[in-house]
Amino acid sequence: MPSSTALGLLLLRLSLGLMYLAHAGLKLFVFTLPGTAQFFESHGLPAALAYAVLAAEALGGAMLLLGVYPRQVALALAPVLLGAAWVHAPNGWVFTAPGGGWEYPAFLAAASLVLWLAGDGAGALRRSARFTWGGA
Repeated sequence: MPSSTALGLLLLRLSLGLMYLAHAGLKLFVFTLPGTAQFFESHGLPAALAYAVLAAEALGGAMLLLGVYPRQVALALAPVLLGAAWVHAPNGWVFTAPGGGWEYPAFLAAASLVLWLAGDGAGALRRSARFTWGGA
């Protein structure tokens, strides 16, 4: 039986994976790729970045759900959420504000960093290398 820590990390990993897939689906099916690209451009970002973010969210979300190198994936995806927090910063704190606030993507970036620091969780298909500070 996995430890409570391993089960907690599994829950975190699955939650993050579903969230990343949901955000990719939102960009693809609701806002559409051209609409998402236009949104990126309206914030001074290259339109092509919208396609890269969608691919990262979709692939990364699937890898998190499957447990394929979850720690590295979580670390690689954290900048996506930090970028979203930056885009939403002018809208204020509450994500239900018009245009969405910055706290939700900032929290999800922090959750991704927690997964990177703490471990893969139970049931990972491809385990990540262990992380230690200064070889401790």
